[in-house]
Amino acid sequence: MHELSIAESIVAVAERHAAGRPVCAVDVKVGLLRQVMQGALEFAFELTAKGTSLDGAELRIEQVAAAGRCRACGAQSVLEGFPLTCAACGGLDVEVTAGEELLVDSLELEETMTTTGGPRHAQ
Repeated sequence: MHELSIAESIVAVAERHAAGRPVCAVDVKVGLLRQVMQGALEFAFELTAKGTSLDGAELRIEQVAAAGRCRACGAQSVLEGFPLTCAACGGLDVEVTAGEELLVDSLELEETMTTTGGPRHAQ
């Protein structure tokens, strides 16, 4: 289950950038070609985040469709299945331009209170 190692990496990246501040949500982009099972990643994230600044944080996953440019005819299209073929000419010489992403896109951090009692937005 490679989702566990992905979740561990997401938590490590988020913790590093949160710098000890509590995290409400983590937005990630996952390309379809990464073959990540969303439910398994959510479960692994919940386990991995326990006891960290991400404990209880929401994992928001944006699936990125596979897309490519045909080297034979130059057409750009969504790549529907395997083998990856050009939607225009059916050619197999396709350069993948999207769908391999796996990145932490943004963090939503909790507000902290200042000593004057007003909210201070986390940066």
